[in-house]
This record gives sequence, structure tokens and C-alpha cells, in this order.
Amino acid sequence: MCFALLFFMISFNLFIPELNDFVTSLGGENQKGLIFILFGITAGVSRPFSGKLSDTIGRKKVMYIGIIIGFAVTVLYPYSAGARVFFLLRLMHGFSAGFLPTGATALVTDLLPPKKRGVAMGIWGTFISVGFGTGNFFSGMIMKMIGLHGMFFVAAGFCLMACLMISLLSETLPQPRRFKWAFLKIKWTDVFEPTVRPASFVMFCSAISTGMVFVTSSDISKYLNIENKGWFFVFYMSSTILVRLFASSLSDKIGRRKGVILGLSLMVIAMIVTGTSSEIIQYTIGAIIFGLSTGVSSPTLFAWTADLSPENRRGVGAGTLFIALEFAIIFGSVLTLIFYDNSLSSIPLLYGIGSGFSILGVLYLIWHIRNFESKT
Repeated sequence: MCFALLFFMISFNLFIPELNDFVTSLGGENQKGLIFILFGITAGVSRPFSGKLSDTIGRKKVMYIGIIIGFAVTVLYPYSAGARVFFLLRLMHGFSAGFLPTGATALVTDLLPPKKRGVAMGIWGTFISVGFGTGNFFSGMIMKMIGLHGMFFVAAGFCLMACLMISLLSETLPQPRRFKWAFLKIKWTDVFEPTVRPASFVMFCSAISTGMVFVTSSDISKYLNIENKGWFFVFYMSSTILVRLFASSLSDKIGRRKGVILGLSLMVIAMIVTGTSSEIIQYTIGAIIFGLSTGVSSPTLFAWTADLSPENRRGVGAGTLFIALEFAIIFGSVLTLIFYDNSLSSIPLLYGIGSGFSILGVLYLIWHIRNFESKT
């Protein structure tokens, strides 16, 4: 499962650093935020369906749906005739991210012993981070060697490798049912698992900054004369891997909420340091702190969600958390469209807003600890 997510993350992150330039060449220079807004919309909308199907027809079948969509869209990207076609493909690509990670999270949760969910989610998240960072880091190199079109086909190849890994897995859902069209009828209970509301709200506050970084990091690299557009993600990946390997069991010991408070506090620092960067060293330090933040908070939030989810609704619980993640990235991208004017001078205010939402998440967790009992 870890290797399946590794290859899947590489597949759709490999071309991320080049998308700003790609959409500019298609005439969409002032619509860069839509790259992640449209992707996030369909990823979020598909979560209730993928969550329900994961709890009915099985984890693996849901993941296969995500793989098929991801592969098909990736091989079509090079043939975008204009910005509108490209954005339509981005809209479709979101379904891939809406299905595979939801099924994967439910499958992993099935396998994990409750007392070791923090450390196990840290290991699992390490593979995801490696895929995320590897794709961004090697993007420019592959682009130079085989061009943008070739890079899309390499990304599609990684998608197929993820499919191979999934085929080696055993289904963990007891007695999966045959697909029926009635399963696509969604009720509110299929969209939202109320028990995971606290973790979902904190995820939303945290991931808004991620949406901002996704849209602006490659541009900031150019402003600072950094040739590798994935520079931020190289150091983000390195630090988040280290903290996941050595501190992933932290929340198993001190509790999920205290672990997330630490992660969000680091996020506040990361956004301020990164947003005020005027040279490469400070920018790199910001990326490292950003990685430390996500390395602490992300696996902790997934472990907390697993703690809170009823056993028969783990797919819906995972889907609820991912919905919060996707809509946070959308909201962060929308804020970028509003406050980012394609200049470095507009970055400090934007990143300051992102840090403000992380502070809101910290305040909510402090209030939650004082007023509510928790499993952890």
C-alpha cells in the first residue's frame, strides 16, 4: 500500500512545478489558481461517493477507479488545445485524487492496531511525502531531457506502477458487495461523519496554507532566481520525512490534539518565514519548517480520524477528512487569486493570512482540550 501511494503521488506531482508555465503558454496566465481550485472541487465532490463505495464494494475497487481516471487524464494533458481544455482535464483529474486516497486510507486503517496508529500513519505518510517531493524535484530534470509531453507520459507510467502495487493487495473489507447504481445515491450521512468533525476542522485550518504554497512556490523560486522550480518541495520533503520517521509515535504518547498543536505552531512560523523571504537561505529554512509542520500534524490528524471513526464507517470518516483537505486547498487557492498579483511583493500578506488560519486551529484545539473528552 505504501508503494502504491508512493507511485501515485509521483504520478500527479511530477508535472506540478511546470503547470504555471504550461497554463501561461495556453493563455491562462491570470488563472493559475484554477489549476488547484478545479482539481480540488472534483476531488472534494467525489469523496462522499468514494467513501460510501469503499464501505460497500471494497477498498481496492475504489482505488482502481482512481487509477483509471488518473492515467487517462494524464495522457490527455499534452493534447490540450487551450486553457479551457486544460482546465477541463484538471477538473476531471480531481476525481482520481478523490477516489484512490480515500480507499487507501480506509484499507490502511483496517490494518492498523489502535495503539500504534500514530507511528503507522507516520510511516505511511513518509511514502506519500517521498512521492510528493520526488515528483516535484525531478520535474525540471525530466522536462529538460524529454520535454513536457514526455514528462506527462512518464507520469502516466507511474500511475500504472501504482496499479500494479494495488493488484498485489488483499481486500480488507469483510464481505464486499457487488456494485449497484443505488450505491451512488448519496445522503448527508454518506457525505459527513460527525464523529470526525474536530479533526476535519483542524485539517481545514492547516491545509489552507498548503493551497497557497501549491500555487505560488514555483513562482517564488523564479523571483529568487532559483533554477529548480521544485526547490521548496525538495527541502519540504526532506524535513517531513525525517520528522515522520523519528517523531511519528509522538501523538501515541502525548495525544493527538497536543501533537497537532505542535504541528500547527510550526506552520505559523513556516508561513511567516517563507512569506517574507527575499533570498534563498530564508526561503529554504521556511520550506524545512513547513515540512516539520506537516510531518507532525498530517499523520496525527489521520490517526485521530481513525480513532474517532466508527468501524463500519471508516471510508466515510476518511472521506470527510479528505473533503476538509480539498476544500482548504481550494480556499487557499481562491485567496491566492484574490491577493496574489504575480509579484513577490504580494506574498507576505497572502502567507500572513495562511498563518492566521493555523493560529485559529491552535486556539480551537486548546478550547477542545479544555471542554471535551477524547479517545486520545
